[in-house]
Amino acid sequence: MKPIRTVRRRAAGLLLALALVSTAAGCGDDSSDSADGAKKVSFGYIADYSGSVALAVAQKQGLWKKAGIDPQLKVFTNGPLQVQALGTGNLDFGYLGPGALWLPASGKASIVSVNMLGLADRVIARPGSGIEKPADLKGKKVAVAEGTSGDMILNLALSKAGLKADDITKVAMDASTVVTAFSSGQVDAAATWYPLIDTMKKKVPDLKEISRTEDYYPELTFPNVFVTQPKLASGDPGLVKKVTGVLKSAGDWIAAHPEESETVTADFLKLPAGALKGSTKYVRILPSAELTKLTQDGTVDGWFDELAANFNRMGKLPDPGKAKDYYLGDLYAAAGKADRS
Repeated sequence: MKPIRTVRRRAAGLLLALALVSTAAGCGDDSSDSADGAKKVSFGYIADYSGSVALAVAQKQGLWKKAGIDPQLKVFTNGPLQVQALGTGNLDFGYLGPGALWLPASGKASIVSVNMLGLADRVIARPGSGIEKPADLKGKKVAVAEGTSGDMILNLALSKAGLKADDITKVAMDASTVVTAFSSGQVDAAATWYPLIDTMKKKVPDLKEISRTEDYYPELTFPNVFVTQPKLASGDPGLVKKVTGVLKSAGDWIAAHPEESETVTADFLKLPAGALKGSTKYVRILPSAELTKLTQDGTVDGWFDELAANFNRMGKLPDPGKAKDYYLGDLYAAAGKADRS
């Protein structure tokens, strides 16, 4: 049997050797830079119009190259998975829809930019239900997919009417089942969004919209956003500014060319040219100058603060915090747009 001291020395020697190999490998291969010196950043997206249009335009317009950035694009099915990847260091930037904004509010991500504002959400009622306004929801059966923007607008409508969640009979189901339940008359009302509502209108053409996203604008809206790791925002603000500049330029191009942006995104996602036609109908695309103004006057912070309060009412966010702690508004305002020819 070998002496314990000898085994310990060999183990220590092996650890030292591994450390030296690791250091040498790190010195010889800077994986954060491309061969042409561009900075590599990993960027998550969702394969729909809102979740990928800015990246599609940035690629098509050559904005990344002009900013000296080499994006490593990774597709995800939802926002929470991207926040999880940010937390493990497997992703530098990502995209979140409004239903996932409780995650930045809980300190798990930093918002670098608003992408666009969703205008598709509605609380709708069946004809003959006696529901003409949000206050009439009291005692009614309402279908909703929990944790979605439909759930959010339902809570806003109830709050505006002075009602609480237990003042209605809330029927939780997935989004596709909401369509069936409402269309067949199993519920009095539903909280959902377009284009699902277009499907409902085929069977219930006289449905009534009793609460719309636009009803709360500009004090409140449903933004989708771009986020980064909090430690990246504090550790390398220069890089975050560069990426934000690219996003600002892409957003301005989209605002000026909304219909063309649908085609560019379809091409990026390898879809037929007309597959995303009409995608801009239910979104508001803000030019960077307007978004900067709304950032500096506190409007954007107000959006996030009110949404955080809504998540608190929904039970998803015990401590709402303040937007100034997770929306990097000063950095957004200071970021220069990427050069475009």
